Amino acid sequence: MFPRHSIMETLISEYKKKKQQIKKSLKEFRGLRNAKDEDIFQELCFCILTPQTKALFCDKAVKDLRKSGLLFKGDKDTISKRLKGKVRFHNNKAEYIIAARKLFKNGRTFDIKNKLDMSDVLKIRNWLVKNVKGLGYKEASHFLRNVGLGKDIAIIDRHVLENLKKYRLINEIPSSISKKKYIDIENEIRKFSYRVKIPLEELDLLFWSKQTGFIFK
Repeated sequence: MFPRHSIMETLISEYKKKKQQIKKSLKEFRGLRNAKDEDIFQELCFCILTPQTKALFCDKAVKDLRKSGLLFKGDKDTISKRLKGKVRFHNNKAEYIIAARKLFKNGRTFDIKNKLDMSDVLKIRNWLVKNVKGLGYKEASHFLRNVGLGKDIAIIDRHVLENLKKYRLINEIPSSISKKKYIDIENEIRKFSYRVKIPLEELDLLFWSKQTGFIFK
């Protein structure tokens, strides 16, 4: 069931106010497609840090790791100590960063773009979830959006779920989301996006800004 017309009008009105800022952010994300592999790896690690930690804190933490040289060369214990107090589950996430580095590093250099088939986003997402420790469908979708490949996928986090309930796309916020549930909800968001004429990747940032008061990656 779709929400009342008046609620949808309010959403569309808010989108129009934030449209240019949202598009500007997405344009910056798309710039990563032509970025260095090291920058893309940093973005991947940012998404690895995000579960149960605010995005702003994760952004600061991953930038600190890179500035200190630990992101590309630090061992698990050193990275873990650096993350402590900044993100939740710092020990596990340090392990995931090390595992991702081993997966994508070829000798002394990173080789991420050659490992990902940019022509099939859903295939890439499944591969990331299967092969990168610490990434579920939400985090993999987040990463793909942030490197300019999020045109037809949704980042289903608590901010989005709360809005989906408000707009009657779901009856209740699930305590956990299986792969099937994720894809089912994503399909409902896709239909809603088409109806309100707001691109899927822009709708995500709109929902996020409604909950937080600002637009961020």
